[in-house]
Amino acid sequence: MNRVSVSPEVLRWARERAGFGLANLQQKFPKLADWEAETIQPTMKQLEKFAKQTRVPFGFLFLPEPPEMSLPFADFRTLENSRRQSISPELMDTIHLMQRRQAWLREEQIEVGAEPLGFVGSAKLSDDPVALGREMRRVLGLDEGRARQVRNWTAAVGELRTGIEKLGVMAVVNGIVGNNTHRKLDLDEFRGFALIDPYAPLIFVNGADAKSAQMFTLAHELAHLWLGEVGEGLSGFKGVLPGDGDVERFCDQAAAEFLVPAAKMRAVWRRNVEITASIQEQAKYFKVSPIVIGRRAMDLGLIEPEVFFDFYREYTRNEYRRQQSRSSSGDFYNNQSTRVGRLFASRVIHAAKEGRIGFKEAYDLCGLYGGSFQRYAHRLGLSLP
Repeated sequence: MNRVSVSPEVLRWARERAGFGLANLQQKFPKLADWEAETIQPTMKQLEKFAKQTRVPFGFLFLPEPPEMSLPFADFRTLENSRRQSISPELMDTIHLMQRRQAWLREEQIEVGAEPLGFVGSAKLSDDPVALGREMRRVLGLDEGRARQVRNWTAAVGELRTGIEKLGVMAVVNGIVGNNTHRKLDLDEFRGFALIDPYAPLIFVNGADAKSAQMFTLAHELAHLWLGEVGEGLSGFKGVLPGDGDVERFCDQAAAEFLVPAAKMRAVWRRNVEITASIQEQAKYFKVSPIVIGRRAMDLGLIEPEVFFDFYREYTRNEYRRQQSRSSSGDFYNNQSTRVGRLFASRVIHAAKEGRIGFKEAYDLCGLYGGSFQRYAHRLGLSLP
């Protein structure tokens, strides 16, 4: 048999990067432990199968040592939850997919003569983040009573995402890679990221998070767009705690004012109510996570720091259980408007209808094929011939 020599360190790197232990791959690769111990070498066909299983480019397996798989932008994640040795294949593939869609939309916008979006890169870290939060609210046309008028968190996220897309921003919320339900995104790895471009800015929010937390991530990543190139990167903040670095603190403060205006919160805060009940009440009022409300109350002097941190510890202690009980089900075609983004999908569909791109390219860009693409276009009111 045609056996090939490969570095055991590279094999181990590929396996661990994909999140597999030896036992996980024992059935498909019975000799994997021997490969890693260099007592036997794999065949070319076995190595090809291993590369596909671990989602590693085949050529990487012939390197003498594990490669550096660095992010293509800044890493703003906090030390508490994210300084990992490598980036998961799911996250990397999601970033590459979003970059591809952004590159296509950028060319499309330039080709049709669209103007660059003036707000992208219009803010600086030396600006007042609270003032930026108010400016973001003004640009989106949101009044301070908007949150109370929305019936629940799901509707609130949908409304905010739609408002952001009206600005010309691709706003994607997804908890899996594309439409592959077998490839889930890890909430402990990241919360969201922003890709900066004056013609096709993009926000990605990890849909594995609670709807109330997605609200804050949308607003947080929107602030990243206002910062421009200095704000392009990956966010993994947990609990809106202090010490996240200059960019994250700035975006946290802007997002907090955007979602929970200080004047409005002071007006509705009830001091004579038990703290946990009061925080939960305000979370429902403003349609954001209780952690955001607790931190906001501390920053505004409505509660003492020790009260907030006691609440934070108790709340996060139960977060894993709450997360496990959440369901990601829903109407497939309704989900496409969040997974693909209505803005991007409608541009692709128009380009296909007008013959400027082929249907195969349109299918690949949207991750929808044949009848699924046709039916989704119909849902958007853009029926195809």
